[in-house]
Amino acid sequence: MEVLSRILKKTEEGGFIQGFHVGLVNSTSIRVSHLLFADDTILICDASREQILSIRLVLTCFQVFTGLKVIVGKSEIVPIGEVRNIQSLANILQCRVGSLPMIYLGMPLGFLYKTASIWNPILERMEKKLSSWKRLYLSKGGRLTLLKSTFSSLPTLFGTHSKEFLVGFFS
Repeated sequence: MEVLSRILKKTEEGGFIQGFHVGLVNSTSIRVSHLLFADDTILICDASREQILSIRLVLTCFQVFTGLKVIVGKSEIVPIGEVRNIQSLANILQCRVGSLPMIYLGMPLGFLYKTASIWNPILERMEKKLSSWKRLYLSKGGRLTLLKSTFSSLPTLFGTHSKEFLVGFFS
């Protein structure tokens, strides 16, 4: 995955793909074009034919360099906002079209984050992971602090964008 990350960074530095801006650091924003987790990858770019072709080239190079195969049957392209030519872009990558809201790696994406019902399954899983002896030694405030710190570190993607934008989920 380090190879894929480096190829994507070079592709972004060359201006072939663009991610989205996050916050400000020293008066400049950070641009995120990809997120990697184990063998799953999220690629973020504008909804343009040129950027999708660049992503296809990156994935092809990755397969050639590493001998690993991207399973396009399990991959999908998800529009954020209105994307008029989504099917033709999906055809370039030979993947299916998904939609928001969705669950990705157990996390809700595209939901209204204040809706309590979407967080209930996550809270239940976290409580199950805390074995019974650990629960006994954590106060209610301690459990709340643990939950808050865990949620604050989870990467989530919410919001809408004024221009056409795509998120690709690749396995």
